Amino acid sequence: MEFLTGLWTYLVPFLFVLTVLVFVHEMGHYLVARWCGVAVETFSIGFGREVAHWHDAKGTRWRIGWLPLGGYVKFFGDADAASFKSLDSAGISAEERAEFFNEKPLMVRTAVVSAGPIANFLLSVVLLAGLFGIVGQPFTPPIIHQVLPDTAASAAGFEAGDRIIEIDGQSIDRFEEMQQLIMSSPGQSLVMIIARGERELQIDVTPGTRTLTDRFGNVHNVGYLGVQRSGVDFIRHDPLSAIWYAVKQTYNFTALTLRYVGQMIVGLRSADDLRGPIGIVQMSGQAAQIGITSVVQFMAVLSISLGLINLFPIPVLDGGHLLFYAYEAVRGKPLGERAQEYSFRVGLALVVGLMVMATWNDLIQLEVFDYVVRLFS
Repeated sequence: MEFLTGLWTYLVPFLFVLTVLVFVHEMGHYLVARWCGVAVETFSIGFGREVAHWHDAKGTRWRIGWLPLGGYVKFFGDADAASFKSLDSAGISAEERAEFFNEKPLMVRTAVVSAGPIANFLLSVVLLAGLFGIVGQPFTPPIIHQVLPDTAASAAGFEAGDRIIEIDGQSIDRFEEMQQLIMSSPGQSLVMIIARGERELQIDVTPGTRTLTDRFGNVHNVGYLGVQRSGVDFIRHDPLSAIWYAVKQTYNFTALTLRYVGQMIVGLRSADDLRGPIGIVQMSGQAAQIGITSVVQFMAVLSISLGLINLFPIPVLDGGHLLFYAYEAVRGKPLGERAQEYSFRVGLALVVGLMVMATWNDLIQLEVFDYVVRLFS
């Protein structure tokens, strides 16, 4: 219960991390909208009653809400932040209507909506590239130093000195990349290409499962191969190399996240590891206690997650809008407003349901229910 007793130690880093990520996401929408000639009515960080606000020369109202758990960009001509077209257009000139978001061509609307998640992916690349250039990147050649007995690796026939080339079609440059793939695939059959001497071999292996407690105190069931590396090196990259490896790391984490989500959907993994806002608060504070490097790493991972989640084809999220635009591109006309309205209600219910599930997992992970029971026993 340390988390509950030191709430401010965790809450302040969380608000800082979330505010930065939300600002970058919404700024992506805003910049592309302005570039495409869309008039922006409101740029908000936070919800609810305003704490502060100001207007710029373009007429945009910049506001800060008292509830700093998100944000939005509202365009002129929209009834709300979900970009529903306003029914009140009396007294609006043709020139003004030309700047309305819903009057813009399909490609412009698609670009504006896509810009938010893309900004989050770009932020991850910037953060990781900075780390790799200043602090260095963990970089160990993907060579097996030792095969542990009675493990999946020994049963599959791995040997010391084997170099991992590829796993399920994904090329491997670092031992750390192999670890990430193995840990995300407990009990899943993998096809691995290795170099042994002058030969290339294919080995089919199914990683075992073990329980791992991360540095934030969270317990996970992860894949376990049973091999060891010789050691961990940190390599500081030049700017171009740092950007390249940051892009690759962002791509790899995105692919691993999609793999994990796919495994949950088909029932191969439990949703118990799904974390909600309380869990993110906890991890933000723990990362801050470890140091600035951990905060930057955590921000990069969370930025990728925020961008990816927003691309899911669920109404109320950016991906839901993109799904409607795909329908419009195929049919040549937009989905009816009533159908969109009902879709957004369903999407909102899905998002709220996921939040409730994730928050329930947070409370169980933090042993809140056990704590309450002990208070009254």
